[in-house]
Amino acid sequence: MTGLKEKYQKEIVPELKKEFELKNSLECPKVKKVVLNVGIGNWVTKDASRKEEVLKKVSEDLKMITGQKPQPAPAKKSISGFSVREGTPVGLKVTLRRDRMYNFIDRLVHIVFPRVRDFQGVKRTSVDKSGNLTIGLKEQVVFPEIYADDTDFFFGVEVTITTSAKNKEEGVALLNKMGIPFQKEQTV
Repeated sequence: MTGLKEKYQKEIVPELKKEFELKNSLECPKVKKVVLNVGIGNWVTKDASRKEEVLKKVSEDLKMITGQKPQPAPAKKSISGFSVREGTPVGLKVTLRRDRMYNFIDRLVHIVFPRVRDFQGVKRTSVDKSGNLTIGLKEQVVFPEIYADDTDFFFGVEVTITTSAKNKEEGVALLNKMGIPFQKEQTV
């Protein structure tokens, strides 16, 4: 069992039960999955000859970050203004569950966030009304597995942490107890 998963079961669940006055530990919100998305549409449309190279390099980087092979996300319909044809890969995604999910969240909190330049914390507005968190990272080099010297181009990564929370308050409480550093609320 991983460290964060064990912490969730032994420390976080009892705290959430007490905080939200839940009768059963199964009612406590939990993290369902973590999804990483990378859009590559702009590289594919600018230079079609590099499409395979870009797709391969981004796929390798995502595989190193997550330990799992990414799935291509094809365009759902053709858009002539963006020179996109239906079925053309415009992104890559990886869905993490179980132990890999907990390991990724742990690394995100303890390794990646401290490496982000001018990181002030995650905004509470990044949590939606269902308690799910979406964070955008500007460059993949904040992950320790990626070396900036070996990279031809940089891409952003969108990380979505999906929870079983019933509302935003439960989601924020769960994520905060799991170590996600939220910004301090401004009082005027």
